[in-house]
Order: sequence, then C-alpha cells, then structure tokens
Amino acid sequence: MVHKKKKHGKTCPVRRKELPLQRINNLTAMKKILGIMLFLLLSAAGNAQRQEPALEYVCELKVTCGKAFSVGVTAHGERVVIPITGGTFDGPLLSGTVLGGGADYQLVDRSRHRTELEAIYNIMTADSVCIHVRNTGILYDGPDGFYFRTSPKFEAPFDSRYGWLNNAVFICEPQVRRDYISLKVWRVR
Repeated sequence: MVHKKKKHGKTCPVRRKELPLQRINNLTAMKKILGIMLFLLLSAAGNAQRQEPALEYVCELKVTCGKAFSVGVTAHGERVVIPITGGTFDGPLLSGTVLGGGADYQLVDRSRHRTELEAIYNIMTADSVCIHVRNTGILYDGPDGFYFRTSPKFEAPFDSRYGWLNNAVFICEPQVRRDYISLKVWRVR
C-alpha cells in the first residue's frame, strides 16, 4: 500500500509494511487460484476424446455432371471445370436431391498423375432444407498405385435437424459410374 507523506513541504510516497497476516492471506488466495486452475486443466484433459475414431455411414450421393472443359494452364496448374447438373442422395442419416448449378473445380498435374478436386454445390433434403457442400480431395493414378478420396464439409442451418453436419468431419469414397459419380459419405466419430 502506498501513502503520501509530507517531508520538507514536498509530498513523498511511503510504503506501508505488509503485516504477516496479510502475507498469509495473499499466499492462501494464490494457492486457491492455482488449485482452481489446475482442476480446470485436469477436467478439460479428462473430457478429451480417448477412443479411436470410428466411421458412421451417412449416405451415398449420385451426382450427375455436364461436359468437362479446361480453362487452360493457370498460375496453379491446368484448371478443369466439371459442371454439376443434379442428382440424388440417400442414406440412413440424409436423403434428398443434388441441386444443379455447382461445379467440380480441378487442378490437373498430368506429369505427376495427380488431380486436386474441389466440388462446390448445394443439396436439398427430402424435408426441403438446403445444405451447402464443399468437397475437396485428391485423385492419384500413378505408377505406384491408385488413390481417390475426398472430405466434404457441410454447411447446414443450425436451427434445422441437420445442424449436426456443421460439427463433424466427413470422408468420402468417390467412384466414377457410367451416368453419375457415386460419393459414399461417412462421418468420423
């Protein structure tokens, strides 16, 4: 505590000595605060997920596409666009239609046998809830094997029965079919 004392007509700061009882109270308060902080940290660690991730099947999308076209070689590589014209999706957790108007924007690297995909489109559930989808992934078809996986992100209205889509990670197994692209989607638990 700082008090002011007059000395030769001037005001000078003077420190008041802390009493032993005040020092004990301050140490006790400090210990309590540290104890609470330690408890909160341990509680947060205890609530962390401790089990291995598991997959829960969500649905299969059957997406119809228009004719692909190349924008040409850009600063990022060859840009290929595949228009999304529609489709359907069905599964235990989600069903409805794929809305036309989206597209799959691909960066093709032919020398490395690699394509980066980014499909952006909207779906409409059977009960008329619109959900935005952004599905990114990699297609690799090189001398050492084939790999084709994507990870969709869903933007659903929070106040809908599909709000849970906003709070999960999903993986997808795409397969090219004769008339559509099949996208089997799982939620990572």
